[in-house]
Amino acid sequence: MSSDAKLKSELVRAVAATIDRHADELTALDQAIGDGDHGFNMKRGFDAVIGEVEALSAKPWPDFLKSVGTTLVMKVGGASGPLYGTFFMALGKDFPSELGAAGIAQAFRGAVLAVQARGKSERGQKTMLDVLIPVGELLQQGELSPAVLAGEADRAAEATIPIRAVRGRASFLGDRSIGHMDPGARSAALMIRAVGQVLEKS
Repeated sequence: MSSDAKLKSELVRAVAATIDRHADELTALDQAIGDGDHGFNMKRGFDAVIGEVEALSAKPWPDFLKSVGTTLVMKVGGASGPLYGTFFMALGKDFPSELGAAGIAQAFRGAVLAVQARGKSERGQKTMLDVLIPVGELLQQGELSPAVLAGEADRAAEATIPIRAVRGRASFLGDRSIGHMDPGARSAALMIRAVGQVLEKS
């Protein structure tokens, strides 16, 4: 296995392991304001990606990311599957074949815009975008420290607690959605931290 393929495999395995460890937490968050299946659905999706990890890791970065997205669309139920699938597919569409900070930041921005369009949502509406947008802005500013990016993701996820949901099933609760962290924001933050921990070691 090439060093490039090894990195892709390690990234997938790290994200899947993080989702697995936090599946019950994500489910509990979703039980408070959603369908109660976010943890289970995310685990099922990344278990499916793990099942194809060797073949996926052999692909160039753009195709690797698009394939991860396609698998998530097919395997993750609820709203999360299409949204996370859209994110990874869009990330792969613009991802540079050769890793570089500027290209990755631009691809991340494009992926965030694709999620915004798919979910018809913006920052401040208690969704995963409340994490993805500020992290993307740091990347655009040239911030490459995994610890800084993960810290911002964690902060942004916590900041969804006092927000009243405007999009998704949580929006049906109105003011009762206040006081709960958004499960999508939490899963996004978990994945960003997992990716960062792999990159710090590579």
